[in-house]
Amino acid sequence: MLEPQEVREETTRQEFPRNKLNDLSGRDWIKFTKSWFVHRPEPRGDRKIRHPASFPESLVKDFVSFFTRKGELVVDPFVGTGSTLVAALETGRSGIGFEIVEKYAEISRERVKDAIAQNGPLEETRKSGSSWAKIVTADSAKLSKVWGENGFPPADYCITSPPYWNQLRKSHMRQKGRVEKGLDTVYSDDPDEIGNIEDYQDFLRALKRTFDEVYKVMRPKGYLTIITNNVFSDGRMFPLAFDTVSTLSQEPFGWTPKDEKVWCQDDKTLLPLGVFNAWVGNRHHQYCLIFRKEG
Repeated sequence: MLEPQEVREETTRQEFPRNKLNDLSGRDWIKFTKSWFVHRPEPRGDRKIRHPASFPESLVKDFVSFFTRKGELVVDPFVGTGSTLVAALETGRSGIGFEIVEKYAEISRERVKDAIAQNGPLEETRKSGSSWAKIVTADSAKLSKVWGENGFPPADYCITSPPYWNQLRKSHMRQKGRVEKGLDTVYSDDPDEIGNIEDYQDFLRALKRTFDEVYKVMRPKGYLTIITNNVFSDGRMFPLAFDTVSTLSQEPFGWTPKDEKVWCQDDKTLLPLGVFNAWVGNRHHQYCLIFRKEG
């Protein structure tokens, strides 16, 4: 007798036998491939708002649903308050998240427990084939070592939003409201936190090391999505999104760039940046960069 997960997979194979990637119909597949989209997430909850740069699980669910089947494993090396793991669980996938800051890791654990409240105990479900989740408090630069020590299976997909270099330490205008409410405006003061790296090239090298680690635990042909942006600092634009593509494609462990989707944000407040003085754009979009492990 087939288990519920096996029934879902068997049904998908019968309905869409040519679909080797996900559980979607051809119509839904094509719809997702549009190169830009507008996404208006619901306001962040009390626990999520404590993190200075969380991203919405409603957005993650769309990507997870496209790049995996139910029952597969998603990894996030910068899990923050757990949006990726919540999205994975809510779509019938499993997830592993790495977070270097303990207070955010603990928020992530609380949110994961809420998400699986109707699906049984967290750790006990791992070997049964049901959805499960694990939050590891560790530097993602050590991801493959921790992965092997825990005996985790190969990951099927990675989606994450790394720090946008050191921008949280410089975005004083956008951080004003959080300062007034006594909320965090930076990730932490941990020197191993890559969002604290001052030199841009050093930051790119640290980013490469992290995604080399993800590459080591990813199954062949698995996909990676990075949500990031170009940044404005010290009077000039730094092409972080474009440099991320170039940096991660370098050997060893070179990810193959596949495409990008542009998340258009038409619900953000316009700020008076550079008014009456110089051009400073209100950046209301994010790049969702798509890579694949071809080896």
